[in-house]
Amino acid sequence: MELIEKKLKQLKLSGMSRTWQSLEQTRRVHELSFADGLQLLLQGEADERSNRRFDRLHKNARFRYQASVAELGYDAHRGMDKALISELTTCQWIEKGESLLICGPTGVGKSTLATALGTQACAMGFSVIYFNTQKLIAQTKNQRLEGTVLKFFDRIAKCRLLILDDFGLTRLQGQQQLDMLEIIEDRHGKASTIVASQLPVSSWYDVFGDETVADSLLDRLVHASYKIELKGESLRKKK
Repeated sequence: MELIEKKLKQLKLSGMSRTWQSLEQTRRVHELSFADGLQLLLQGEADERSNRRFDRLHKNARFRYQASVAELGYDAHRGMDKALISELTTCQWIEKGESLLICGPTGVGKSTLATALGTQACAMGFSVIYFNTQKLIAQTKNQRLEGTVLKFFDRIAKCRLLILDDFGLTRLQGQQQLDMLEIIEDRHGKASTIVASQLPVSSWYDVFGDETVADSLLDRLVHASYKIELKGESLRKKK
């Protein structure tokens, strides 16, 4: 028994090792058939690897908030369509490289919804990165000054889900517009983006100082995207 446990640890099969220890402690190891025991060991290893993958993806996402799909409240009056949210939790839209636009006034749960879907994406094995839009703009500027902006853009482009929170709080100018266009262009039809904004989509043109850039970016981002418009009073007032 000790030799088996030692070999599992040497092979770095920590999930199997933990399951084996549990079977020994409960004395089930002598009761199970070879096939049943092997199935439990394999499942233990699969669960362990899945948990480690989720922890890694969730850490790399750098979410500002903590939220899960299980915590979401479905209220049609607030714009929380249960059928649509259920469809989004399957993450098939991420498989297809589609995007999601979430609009609504302050405090109605835009960031919570975006984070919950991002967390679900991590659980399904997709790489996710979260940015407050203003901080993304500032970080892009710093990367450009350091000469590493292309590497930075490449890292964002390879991520399966990009979350842009608080989009449109300030107007984009000059290089900021071109940088945002490049980020969205790199992802168009290949990777998914969630944009959360206090502004309705119809007002997003006002975020850009150049109509040509606005047309190019919004054409890639808005059309054929899922759209959720949240309504109601601020949930922060109710707490």
